[in-house]
Amino acid sequence: MKISAITKLSRKASDSLVLAYFAKEKFSSHLFFKLLKNSEKRLVEQYFKNNNFSAKQNEVKVLPRVGQGKILLVGLGERAKWNLRRAVLVARQIVVVAKAEKILQLSLPFDNFVVVGVTDERLGQTVAENAVMANYEFTQYRTKPEKVFSVSSINFFTLAKSYQAVQKGTEVGLIMGEQVNLARDLGNIPGGEMTPKLLAEKARQAGKQNKFKVRILGVAEMKRLKMGAILGVAKGSAEQPRFIIMEYNGGKKSQRPLVFVGKGVTFDTGGLNLKPGKNMNDMHLDMLGGAAVIAALSAIAKLKLPANVVGLVPAVENMPGNAGYRPGDLLRSMSGKTIEIQNTDAEGRVILADALTYAERFNPEVVLDIATLTGACMVALGLQASGLMTTSSSLQAELMAVGESSGDYVWPLPMWEEYEDEVKGTFGDVQNDGKNSPYGGAIAGAMFLKQFVGKALWAHLDIAGPMKTFDGQFLAKGASGVGVRLLVEFARKKFDK
Repeated sequence: MKISAITKLSRKASDSLVLAYFAKEKFSSHLFFKLLKNSEKRLVEQYFKNNNFSAKQNEVKVLPRVGQGKILLVGLGERAKWNLRRAVLVARQIVVVAKAEKILQLSLPFDNFVVVGVTDERLGQTVAENAVMANYEFTQYRTKPEKVFSVSSINFFTLAKSYQAVQKGTEVGLIMGEQVNLARDLGNIPGGEMTPKLLAEKARQAGKQNKFKVRILGVAEMKRLKMGAILGVAKGSAEQPRFIIMEYNGGKKSQRPLVFVGKGVTFDTGGLNLKPGKNMNDMHLDMLGGAAVIAALSAIAKLKLPANVVGLVPAVENMPGNAGYRPGDLLRSMSGKTIEIQNTDAEGRVILADALTYAERFNPEVVLDIATLTGACMVALGLQASGLMTTSSSLQAELMAVGESSGDYVWPLPMWEEYEDEVKGTFGDVQNDGKNSPYGGAIAGAMFLKQFVGKALWAHLDIAGPMKTFDGQFLAKGASGVGVRLLVEFARKKFDK
């Protein structure tokens, strides 16, 4: 998809135009209205006067033009309630409708989307990235796929004084949308194909394309590093684990890096604590934390951010094989701490333990781990937000602000000392399931991870809720690509001064 900011409007009847209105706005006041032929103006007028269009939020009417183009009447709802979240949904909906109507190119009035307190550059990025996300479909496994129709270009008409800021924002938005879609592609590949080996290869390809370093550790290297937690989880699978290390060095040599750690369970059966059948169909998505880290490193490199960023992804399958780890096992982690296995379906935190220990080697300023960790977080927060857990109030505030501006919304859960006892082991140092499970399950998962964190500031993001799209988001079904925008925006805010 091509997205450009423009300052001159075309009068061709073959062009498709978006006429976006707030409720109670006069139809003739729209800056695109003057571009219409007289017959088209009368048609728009009829829709308003006959109450066929009242500009309610999510309301869209498609009208024909004299030529091949179409008019999209788009409702923005009440002006007083207009905000960035609504702009996100409208941008997506416009593209979804354009795809259904087989509109290749359309122009929309960028200045209609202005949000109080949001810069033109930020708004340009947001609208562009969400347009690209809405244009995405995953169809590569259909034997006889219908021809997938995609919108090829969108023009943002804007006033000359804001043109450069809008154009800069759209350029960033295109990159961001494409990399979110990369994470979605990785997640949507079936678990029988998306093995730890393939995930590592996809990371290597991303590094080669975007010029950041990638190293892949196999079983022998992990044994030398005494990564007993990762190796323990991987024992039940015929697919050998991989440990993916990605490094982007765009900042000063003296700058301590950010380390992003992503859970990479390419398929999770639950192990010997086997999941119910109805819960297993989506378990190829259990590597979306790792996918988000790979895509975020790609975006950061494409944007050439002045930051040093490390991405770590422990990649395994969790299978109930003959050699699989068992409830009651004690695994010795890379940190030296022993992990008492209460539940083999709480494997994500176990593999992240070794990755968090490995992160200390980089002397990081901040460590963020991102994982589809618990169903408990979905119960607490639903599908709309990721759980945020940290012991740093300043980092919590930063991540909540970044979540809001990026569109990867987060909400905090407590990390009080009282929860620490949940994960104290009886026979080992720490146990991998809370003592009062399932109560407080998301917090217990974070408390477990905290035991393996070094001196750096650290936060845990539980993305289980928003890992896949749902109705009303105007996104194709499947992996959502959650976390990519938040990680990149965090790096930008941290270092792009």
